[in-house]
Amino acid sequence: MSEARHLLSINDLGAEGIDEVLRLADTFVEVGRRPIPRVPALRGKTVVLSFFEDSTRTRMSFEAAAKRLSADVMTFAASASSLNKGESLLDTVRNIEAMGVDAFVVRHACAGVPTQVAGWLAGASVINAGDGAHEHPTQALLDCFTLSRERAGRLGVSPARPRVLEGLQVAIVGDVRHSRVARSDVAAFTALGAAVTLVAPPTLLPPSLEGWPVEVSHDLSSVLVKCDVVYLLRIQAERMREQYLPTLREYTATYGLTAGRARLLSPGALVMHPGPVCRGVELAAEVADSPASVITAQVANGIAVRMAVLYMLLGSGTALAAGGANDG
Repeated sequence: MSEARHLLSINDLGAEGIDEVLRLADTFVEVGRRPIPRVPALRGKTVVLSFFEDSTRTRMSFEAAAKRLSADVMTFAASASSLNKGESLLDTVRNIEAMGVDAFVVRHACAGVPTQVAGWLAGASVINAGDGAHEHPTQALLDCFTLSRERAGRLGVSPARPRVLEGLQVAIVGDVRHSRVARSDVAAFTALGAAVTLVAPPTLLPPSLEGWPVEVSHDLSSVLVKCDVVYLLRIQAERMREQYLPTLREYTATYGLTAGRARLLSPGALVMHPGPVCRGVELAAEVADSPASVITAQVANGIAVRMAVLYMLLGSGTALAAGGANDG
């Protein structure tokens, strides 16, 4: 990835690229612990956050990551832009690039928009921060990083060691059909040697799973007893144009990780969720707050991972620790 210009899909990286991001992210975790958590690695670079869809964690995480690297940050709000006056997305993007932007972080409700934006730009980089139900590569990277740190701690090895996820059994449960996170996570987890089982009602699975290196189950309880990680997805009602479920209550009764079902997990099994969590639907509140949950760790790790991605796309090769906490 060090020579790449964009990050549009987890498949842009492959296993070696993912390992490279995770190794660098491990370095940036230390930066976040400093009294002044900033390094001058991207001083003089400008990153624009182009979010055409609502976001809390991803937008703020990218903003924090860019600022900790000493980059300048611009925020583009589609609802208050010239798009509302009839300007095309093409002209909007090119006008922003003309202001001297080095990277666009793009989230959009339509699949493929970050790729389209990348094709319009003369020199700036594009990072896909989630496009429709297509992909969310940095979420998958932070999920891999969170799991690598947890697993490495238990194995007593470095979290930067390649293939630390080899042999891990991961269950991804919920609305896979509409989930960009599921698509990116399946690609990332399996690239690093983990085995993935999708658990969902038939209506919430993609119309075709051809090319997905996964197993499929409709019986959550039978999967929980043998998995190391259960990754919950919320029901994405905002993307649904049809009725996929009779009721949310029925979904929770069959596919929710209730307190009772959580007791089926083996000691040491982890609970993950990309957020936002709908407590009482896909995940019981007491499970979300239990020691097995690493949901807040995912959020915290997102900053270091996105620092790594930004640095690898925009960095000049200057020493990361140069100047240390005295800079900024």
